[in-house]
Amino acid sequence: MSAAGIDHTGVGRKSEALLEATEHQPRARVALNAALAAEPSHAYLFSGPRGSGKRAAARSFAAEILAAAAADPEDARRRALLDPSPHPDLVWLAPAGAQHMVEEVRERVIRASAYRPFEGARRVFVIEAAEAMRDESQNALLKTLEEPPGFVHLVLLSSEGEGLLETVASRCQTIEFAPLPAEVLEEELAGERLDAAPEEIAGAARLAAGDLERARLLLGDRGRELRAEAERCVAAAIAGECAGAPWKALLDRAQDAGADVEAATGEALEEEAKAGIKRSAKDIADGAKRAGRRRRTEILELGFELCAAWLRDLAALAAGAEEVVFNRDRLEQLRAQVQDLDAAAARGGAELVQETRRGLELNVSEELALEALFFRLERLFAG
Repeated sequence: MSAAGIDHTGVGRKSEALLEATEHQPRARVALNAALAAEPSHAYLFSGPRGSGKRAAARSFAAEILAAAAADPEDARRRALLDPSPHPDLVWLAPAGAQHMVEEVRERVIRASAYRPFEGARRVFVIEAAEAMRDESQNALLKTLEEPPGFVHLVLLSSEGEGLLETVASRCQTIEFAPLPAEVLEEELAGERLDAAPEEIAGAARLAAGDLERARLLLGDRGRELRAEAERCVAAAIAGECAGAPWKALLDRAQDAGADVEAATGEALEEEAKAGIKRSAKDIADGAKRAGRRRRTEILELGFELCAAWLRDLAALAAGAEEVVFNRDRLEQLRAQVQDLDAAAARGGAELVQETRRGLELNVSEELALEALFFRLERLFAG
């Protein structure tokens, strides 16, 4: 054993769970194995898109840290890998709604990190969706990140690095997770026995931008409806038929998704309150609303990206580059729509969509932004 209480001789025998979790993330695998073979750092930031394997890698990494410091490594590893885990030295914090509750971060991470391990010689705290911590929580966490007890390891997971304060990110060792290749997503989805044809799976895998969760969404009813609405919006702009406000359907889809998540989150928070977790009625209502807004924004942004992808595919077909099309299951529709369409106009349309999507971050009216976008697209194609 080292002075810190960890037997590093067994850590070099990498667990199957960690190997599996990082199968498609070679850089992350090398970094994590190197950390386990030496002295793991006190704080890590697993950064990368959703669905890239950060969560599974964090659980496996935490299990290896706890196993190396346990009297019975195999048992400690087994319990740490369970989800949820019964291991008393693994604390896993995920936001119940759109944001982490400030008091939960204080109680379950900041204050709890001062207590010695219940077993072995290590404690691991994982904060999922760390960008969902309010600035107040992130600032309160700084001291713990700077000067944690020697037995504490913190792992922050983030899919949106811009949501983390630089002071927080700079105090962590960053492990980068790359978007998964479309071929990997396609293989994963094909093995899940989904109710989808191979061509649709191929299209979803390319449209998901490396995000397995998004690919699954696109293969569900809500994702299919959203794709259809995005295609109808672009078709209306090309045909000069935007007077009927086709973009409102995208807003409706996002609103419905947000309402569903708000209701589900409210129920979950109420159940937790009944189970003894301290939450006021206002906390529950606010948490549910934040979760709903977050989901609404996610779905609306996905709608924008689907519109942009359709326009890029039209540009690719117009330029004779069918092999790079994302909507592989919609080739016939794309071929029919690309007749007499200028590739430069389609590319310019995709840029307009992305420009409008970025503008939503400035808190402009979503409906007005969409209206302006599609009338601009209509003029672009008419010209």
